[in-house]
Amino acid sequence: MTTTTPAPHRPRAIARIHFHPGRRSEALYEHLLDVVEGISPRIEPLPADWSAYVDLTGALRYWHRDLAGLIDVIRLRLAALHGVTISVGAGPTRSTAAIAAAATPPGSVTIVGATPYELAAFLRPRPAAQLPGAGPKTVRTLTQYGITTIGDIADTPPATLQRILGAPTAHRLQDLARGIDDRPVTPTAPPRSMSTATRFTHDELDPEHHQRALLDLAETLGARLRDAHEITQALTLTVTYADRTHTTRTRTLPEPTAHTPALAHPARQLLTALGLQRARVRTIALRAERLLPAEHAAHQLTLDDRADKLHRLESALDRARARYGPGAAGTASAALHRARTP
Repeated sequence: MTTTTPAPHRPRAIARIHFHPGRRSEALYEHLLDVVEGISPRIEPLPADWSAYVDLTGALRYWHRDLAGLIDVIRLRLAALHGVTISVGAGPTRSTAAIAAAATPPGSVTIVGATPYELAAFLRPRPAAQLPGAGPKTVRTLTQYGITTIGDIADTPPATLQRILGAPTAHRLQDLARGIDDRPVTPTAPPRSMSTATRFTHDELDPEHHQRALLDLAETLGARLRDAHEITQALTLTVTYADRTHTTRTRTLPEPTAHTPALAHPARQLLTALGLQRARVRTIALRAERLLPAEHAAHQLTLDDRADKLHRLESALDRARARYGPGAAGTASAALHRARTP
């Protein structure tokens, strides 16, 4: 009788790549993805923050290189073909790669080893806020109980953590804190989307400034959608903090739209739900997801013409911007926000 010895388990090699171009465009983003796809076809685009996950596990054998060497190939190709700098975090799981990437400055690479000791040495000292899925509210709740690092989350008795956060969140965060993350990199085509962002001149603490910046983004995004004759089915808000970590939240809209007030209201709800009263915010980005041609818009009948008047006002503002520039209709635009935003 013969027996077959199973092949030893080979750890995954997953990278989170952040692109840092001088100018951004959707066409450039797709070109950058094409370059990376030439190294490994297992790439999952994340256009909201100009990044992508790449599973390099199979590519290591194909290219006869170790992980650091293969990342160098990607860096050199992107620099040579498009003049774009990248930062890369890599490790055996998606979450480890994401944490490493968030801590890596442009032009640099952070690779986390796959052994339990290497994973623990990298993860445990880091602030709890760096764990994917641990938003500001969750972090504040944990801090009240003296849980401030990823190591603290890993060491907290599961029953205790469940009482603090609820079972689903506690289970998910504790697995990630212990380096357990089986989520695959899912190759997908980059979705049709449109985004805009604002970077504060300093790390901004004032929630009112956050809100005003977000309203400006909603106005810009709405105008761009209308210019392109497109509507959006969902909004994604990404807030980047002073330590380069970020929180991303998405909301599906009640109906596809390109109207600024209909974008501003859910955007404000997303921002308010993050609870950023004491957060030092560096960048706020708003992205319109799952775009459709404008002719797919639904038009609801109403008993009065107030909505039609507001839409006509919006059209007038668009014409003023087109003729005189973006700042020409600021006062009227603010009035439109007040008229339609609860």
